[in-house]
Amino acid sequence: MEKLTVKMSTKATDEQLLYATILEKGMLVGLVLMFITFALYVFRIMPAAVPLAEISGYWSQPVHDYLVAINTNFLHWDHLPTGWAWIKLIGKGDFLNFIPIAILSGVTIMCYLAIVPGLFRRGDKAYAIMALAEAAILALAASGLLAVGH
Repeated sequence: MEKLTVKMSTKATDEQLLYATILEKGMLVGLVLMFITFALYVFRIMPAAVPLAEISGYWSQPVHDYLVAINTNFLHWDHLPTGWAWIKLIGKGDFLNFIPIAILSGVTIMCYLAIVPGLFRRGDKAYAIMALAEAAILALAASGLLAVGH
């Protein structure tokens, strides 16, 4: 009977290092922006859609009730601010912090896309296709096109 020998390596591949580097830098950018946008909001450098003094009164509400209340009392839109509607509110301190959240959410997509060329170059077509599929699935999920229950 022939023995199957599997060669294991403890060294990270170039793709793993690239993924980790992008993830680390993206996380740091997102974290720094979180601190900055939070400071802009808390120190009232930017006006808020919902006044800071009143926000705690809304914390105990279910999400739908909160959205109805802030829309009725502050925004006065024809529709509730759901999905990507926050983009219209990035001039407000309490919504500006959604930008670093979106960045942090998108870093994984960028990581997957960055490693695809190296995977194809190395001949790992299956992994490259899986990385592309993962990036596409994450982007589709983030797009809101598959929103359920709205």
